[in-house]
Amino acid sequence: MAFQNFLLLFLVAACAFAVAYGKLSVNYYSSTCPKALSIIQAGVAAAIKNETRMGASLLRMHFHDCFVNGCDGSILLDDNATFIGEKTAVPNNNSIRGFNVIDDIKAKVEKACPGVVSCADIIALVARDSVVHLGGPSWEVGLGRRDSLTASRALANTSIPPPTSNLSALITSFSAQGLSLKNMVALSGSHTIGLSRCTSFRGHIYNSSNIDPSFAKSLRQICPRRGKDNVLEPLDRQTPTCFDNLYYKNLLQGKGLLHSDQELFNGSSADSLVRRYASNPYEFFKDFAKAMVKMSNIKPLTGSQGEVRKNCRKVN
Repeated sequence: MAFQNFLLLFLVAACAFAVAYGKLSVNYYSSTCPKALSIIQAGVAAAIKNETRMGASLLRMHFHDCFVNGCDGSILLDDNATFIGEKTAVPNNNSIRGFNVIDDIKAKVEKACPGVVSCADIIALVARDSVVHLGGPSWEVGLGRRDSLTASRALANTSIPPPTSNLSALITSFSAQGLSLKNMVALSGSHTIGLSRCTSFRGHIYNSSNIDPSFAKSLRQICPRRGKDNVLEPLDRQTPTCFDNLYYKNLLQGKGLLHSDQELFNGSSADSLVRRYASNPYEFFKDFAKAMVKMSNIKPLTGSQGEVRKNCRKVN
């Protein structure tokens, strides 16, 4: 097992260096802010100790940031006189969490090295550190992103796939970001941790045919056809705070909480990948880490583009 872990880290590191590095570098802050990564890691550990669910929330924030104009920290911007930000977009409103955690980490990093570390890089690092803290794989995070000067609620509404998506729509959404079917199925494994609101899975438990009947019945007890929109249910009932491969085993049994989850195992091109990850956690970890490296490199702002925000909620 120790050798497998070493091999996994080696392969992912090699993948990271191969993918990114005209633009980003894992050593970007080694001289300008050498304590940045340890400060961020400690902030993540404290946040998860305070609320275990926060790890999943911070990972999800990275997804939702990268799918809207790239990984540029735009999701963190509050509305202002020139734009309506992404926080109130349908996929994010009353759903994306962890803004205060980012604020706290940013404040500590700013104290150590003012104006150096971008909010976009912090989001990428907290996503990785959250997965590791909850027992998942690690990967090298390329750094050097700069922060956007604007945000778009409209684009957030169209770029982030909703939980009602069918497989075709999911493939289209991920393909638009340069992510393959294999990337999509691996990244969907992030639903091995975290919770979802009744309003997100209601349609699936009442209307879908590709769901285990007893599973649907049990969920209807907590999520009625009307009301209780914010009642929470684990995306993986068995181990909702452990990053493992049980998400895929649940799909094999028709027990995906979201319609978009179960679409990955529904007699389609994704079935073989679901079976592979359900039977081999090492393969899942390896492919998830590779896919996270790829997603984290979607259209970063670099060089003189954007800025390094002093406050993640507003431009300088």
